[in-house]
Amino acid sequence: MASLENGNSFYFTSKLHFYLNGTSVEIDNPDPDTTLLQYVRSIGLTGTKLGCAEGGCGACTVLVSSFDPSTDKILHCSVNACLAPLCSVDGKHVITIEGIGNVKKPHPVQERIALLHGSQCGFCTPGIAMSLYALLRNNPCPTEEEIEECFDGNLCRCTGYRPILDAAKTFSKLSGDKNEITANSSESNASSQSNTCGRVDCCKLNNNFNGEIKFKEYDATQELIFPPSLMNYQPRLLCFSGRKTKCYRPVSLMQLLHLKVKYPEAKLVAGNTEVGIETKFKRLKYDVQIYVGDISELKTWEFQEDGLTIGANISLSAFQSVLKKACKHYQPHQIQIFESLLANLRWFAGNQIRNVASPAGNIVTGSPISDLNPIFLSTCKKFVVSSLQEPSSSKSSRDISPTAFWTGYRQNCLSKNEVLEKIFIPCSTRGQYVRAYKQAKRRDDDIAIVNSGFSVTLGDGNVVQEAAFSFGGMSGVSVRAPESEEFILGKFWGEEAVLKGLLKKLSEELQLGFSAPGGMATYRRSLVGGFMYKFWYDVSKSVGIKTTDFGDEDFTGIIERSVSKGLQIIGQTEEEKKIVGSTIPHTSAMKQVTGEAIYTDDMPKFCGELYGTLVLSKVARAKILKIDASKALEQPGIHGFYTAEDVPGNNKWGPVFHDEEVFASDEVNCVGQIIGLIVADSQEIAKEAADLVVIEYEVLPHILTIEEAIEHNSFHPFDKSLSTGNIEKGFQESDHVFEGETRIGGQEHFYLETNASLVIPKPEDNEIEIHASTQNPTETQLVCASVLGIMANKVVCRVKRLGGGFGGKESRSIPLTLALSVGAWHLKRPVRCMLDRDEDIVISGQRHPFLGHWKLYNNAGWSADLSPAVMERAMTHVDNCYYIPNFRVNGKVCKTNIHSNTAFRGFGGPQGMMICENILCEIADRLGIDFAELREMNFYSEGQKTHFNQILTDWHVPALYQQVKESSDYVNRRNEIENFNSRNRWRKRGLSLIPTKFGLSYTVYHLNQAGALVLIYKDGSVLVSHGGVEMGQGLHTKMLQIAAETLNVPIEDVHLMETSTNVIPNTSPSAASVSSDLNGYAVFNACKTLVERLRPYREKNPEKSFKEIVVDAYLDRVNLSANGFYKTPDIHFDWSKKEGQMFFYFTTGAACTEVEIDTLTGDHTILRTDLVMDIGRSINYAIDIGQIEGAFVQGVGWCTIEETLHFPNGHVFTKGPGNYKLPGFRDIPQDFRVHTFKGEYPNLKTIHGSKGVGEPPLFLGSSVFFAIRNAIKYARHANNNYESFALRSPATPERIRLACEDEIVKGAHVEKKKEEKDWILGV
Repeated sequence: MASLENGNSFYFTSKLHFYLNGTSVEIDNPDPDTTLLQYVRSIGLTGTKLGCAEGGCGACTVLVSSFDPSTDKILHCSVNACLAPLCSVDGKHVITIEGIGNVKKPHPVQERIALLHGSQCGFCTPGIAMSLYALLRNNPCPTEEEIEECFDGNLCRCTGYRPILDAAKTFSKLSGDKNEITANSSESNASSQSNTCGRVDCCKLNNNFNGEIKFKEYDATQELIFPPSLMNYQPRLLCFSGRKTKCYRPVSLMQLLHLKVKYPEAKLVAGNTEVGIETKFKRLKYDVQIYVGDISELKTWEFQEDGLTIGANISLSAFQSVLKKACKHYQPHQIQIFESLLANLRWFAGNQIRNVASPAGNIVTGSPISDLNPIFLSTCKKFVVSSLQEPSSSKSSRDISPTAFWTGYRQNCLSKNEVLEKIFIPCSTRGQYVRAYKQAKRRDDDIAIVNSGFSVTLGDGNVVQEAAFSFGGMSGVSVRAPESEEFILGKFWGEEAVLKGLLKKLSEELQLGFSAPGGMATYRRSLVGGFMYKFWYDVSKSVGIKTTDFGDEDFTGIIERSVSKGLQIIGQTEEEKKIVGSTIPHTSAMKQVTGEAIYTDDMPKFCGELYGTLVLSKVARAKILKIDASKALEQPGIHGFYTAEDVPGNNKWGPVFHDEEVFASDEVNCVGQIIGLIVADSQEIAKEAADLVVIEYEVLPHILTIEEAIEHNSFHPFDKSLSTGNIEKGFQESDHVFEGETRIGGQEHFYLETNASLVIPKPEDNEIEIHASTQNPTETQLVCASVLGIMANKVVCRVKRLGGGFGGKESRSIPLTLALSVGAWHLKRPVRCMLDRDEDIVISGQRHPFLGHWKLYNNAGWSADLSPAVMERAMTHVDNCYYIPNFRVNGKVCKTNIHSNTAFRGFGGPQGMMICENILCEIADRLGIDFAELREMNFYSEGQKTHFNQILTDWHVPALYQQVKESSDYVNRRNEIENFNSRNRWRKRGLSLIPTKFGLSYTVYHLNQAGALVLIYKDGSVLVSHGGVEMGQGLHTKMLQIAAETLNVPIEDVHLMETSTNVIPNTSPSAASVSSDLNGYAVFNACKTLVERLRPYREKNPEKSFKEIVVDAYLDRVNLSANGFYKTPDIHFDWSKKEGQMFFYFTTGAACTEVEIDTLTGDHTILRTDLVMDIGRSINYAIDIGQIEGAFVQGVGWCTIEETLHFPNGHVFTKGPGNYKLPGFRDIPQDFRVHTFKGEYPNLKTIHGSKGVGEPPLFLGSSVFFAIRNAIKYARHANNNYESFALRSPATPERIRLACEDEIVKGAHVEKKKEEKDWILGV
């Protein structure tokens, strides 16, 4: 213990005490920079994952429980462990995924998620389980709405969310008091209807899908108890000193004020949701931090006669609770401000952030897009700030009006020793109306583009007496609109002329330049008008003013969505098979949901292991003049720095063309290109040293966009085209000739597990062992050998599982391993690295952006990578499902100075089909016919040839399209939409019906092969090895099913360890949706060999068990191991002659989607999707349904909210979940119905008649895009605009809003001036 300062009575200790999973933990002087996530993983609790390090994905979610003596209650909060400082958990109980259950004894949450197919890659699953667990600890019987809301801080990239929600909703109130729930597979609903939970999509009613599952009863009384000793724990002033930072933890306001006197520059930390990001990603340094999360005086609240006073550091979730109580405590006319704050808090970040963040943090940080500050600015009377009065050391307080608080961008009027203590929120008065609005790219857990807080007080005759209009996102700070406020005073609310004048005044007052930071100038200005429009009519409705334009239309709030529901119907079952065709859960699901599944970075540290950090280019294109690592090498704990000069073998590599370098030697061609590798004792030391490496450049001109590449004739080598018929003659004979353009954005893979690798040099013969998160172990092995100058037989690459891949780890996983291998080679010690999310996005490439001038261009980036093959697939899919007799397609692969774009689920196919469907939509618009009818008129027929001369067989698209049309009630719903749109001016609905055709096979001939090894041991157990990689798609599960079925043994007796290049050589990458086809047949062939070897013993002793027969065969010296091999028959395509069979078969489908858009904001929601996929005879329907739903939702993201953006200097803007938005739990269809098609397949030669399903459904996500386009068309017609239009993908809220082209948008238009440049670019 020591005193805070001489003569002061405050003393501190440096011992941290908390409980972890029920066990007491004491740590002497922990490093203040250590996060809770870093600590729990360092002690072996690796179930908690790092997904983004900014609190945006929820993979790191844990439960933190604390005792509140003022209420005598225990508080349970889900928390982002990646942001929570370890020092913040003093006196608390931390529960990780390992603390609630394990494989042998799972918690009901874990069991239900696993058994109801809620885990695919599994990397996000522990965090999702912990969010649900936290909800149940606070509310053992939640509503379905509360369940959906509890996941607003979690992301999943694999499942499409539906099965997770199904599992979670078994705990809801609708499930009644029967906690022992059964999922029944009965084909007849009637027999089980009385035993259902009451949900229309109850798992009991899902035809033949889930099988018979008995769930463990959930008993809230059996949960891990809060440690009794902590209920009497007396918190003390703490002080911790680390390598870089000193941190204090005061427990009283006076302690805090004294600390601020001594350390006026100290940074106050509460939830660490801002400071944690600043220190990690912006590399800001705060030598002294003060954690204020345990000061009770800053968390109080009080109802006063004229308003509510809250402690400024109350958590946002507690603030929500207090506001709800206030709404009940005060009179209805007094709660307008409280309701508005609740409206915006509902969409403020996610639960994990709201549980720790505070109003004080929001206010003092002063973000220009704060969700709370505009409301405070327009309604709040005062902020109370306090400081220590010298020399008396007594507390002094002063009041500050919010209008005077913020002085500039993230600046305020606080002196250095002042803290924000209280906030007074007044009650609204009679005649006062207050509303808050927010628009973001995604409704849940997203930062605002523009937000606002409006207040107006009306007197007699609805004359405006007071007005306050505040906005965020329109300046460097939240601002009022005083001129507009002055304009409205004394005028009659409800008069149309007054509204028009007010909108004009706002437009004049709130200006934005084209190059304004944040971009989207026209859209942001249109939101100002849109929000005011909503507010005007909302208040008018509240005071009883009748408006002539809109009748009963309700457009003033947001589009509210219902609780989602789903239905999954299997078209045909495999009754003649025992195991193949069944809905067995993913074999690793229980390990994944309990945190026991091991991913690359979860592996225990090896003796002598070091950490590698990449040194990356910070410019888009330049010559490297000098690399100076001297300062970095001087740092303690640094073991080496390696560049191109240190590569022992070949520094060149590439998946097709060797046009890349392991380390850039003379020139860099994009931001994020690898220049060097720092190797150190720890990640923290390595990263600090990497920042000290100085690189001198001679900057060269760079190219970023497709349009710039075309202008400068910058292309990678690619000279292929496809054609059929006579184009010239076709044009001459056409009644109409249309021209147009389709622009399609890229997409970030955002697998939850970033690229990770561990390279281990062996002590003899220059052997290297690699553990990598890669879809391509053989390529990793071969290139690593080349780089090190050794033979491939001395390198082994092992892959246990991936936390998602989606093509992003097919080739772009390799550069990290190559860099680490150089360091490991020189140091003769293991070297590990798991990329941070921002590094991964900058380095690894994305889905290719495309431009179709009805000629195809893709943006390959700086190296060719797989881009030519991506273009080939786009060219072969640009027909989608339509017969076009005269057809020619040319492709160009643009060479630019962005990261090297790469494979992504669909591999160019979705882009080709998107161009085709856009063409059809524009044709339908211009001809004035229904686009669904146009599609049907032009479908291929059985036996017709594609434009690459492949004959279509087993062609079911017309039939399944008709099935979707009928099951979705398309015709009637089209009429209903017409009716809805005629009655609603500012809300429009749209409907689309989209087919897909996806070719299955690698277009590279030699990759269509696979090997397997099956071993039978004397105890009757079976070990299967094959060349495919498990990344969540259920490949290993299917392989076990095939082996068990073929050998006629229980699946429990069959095991699969890992994928390894020293067991199965020369493997093809796990990609192209053919891994089950290739590896499945290889496993089958190996098993058939063993069946034939065992046949004599089976026939001789039919009554014996499998184990006994195996022993007999062993004693008779029979080989009980077998290799299996398979190569896809029939396929080969000659591009020069345009001859041969390109694809082995096609997987097809169709989807009908209905959406609703808010034309004043560009917001949208998916009302319903009906989807049918033709997947043949599935090996595992549950896994394939999961693939269908996951691919669909990923496709929805691609064409709606996932927008990849670059700064003009080449840096990536969308480097994490803060700026790059994936679909969340409440972005999926509200009603999601999935059917598998029942058909005949006389020409299908695949394993068990199954079809590849990983990629084909993704394009059906575009049915949302085309439904949005249809809704926009209705909105344009309402504005008397009947011109055809091109909607750029993705259909973001900005693009939706601006495409509506109403008077507000036209009035908000910002013209680009000659000297102005885009603030941000879509490349």
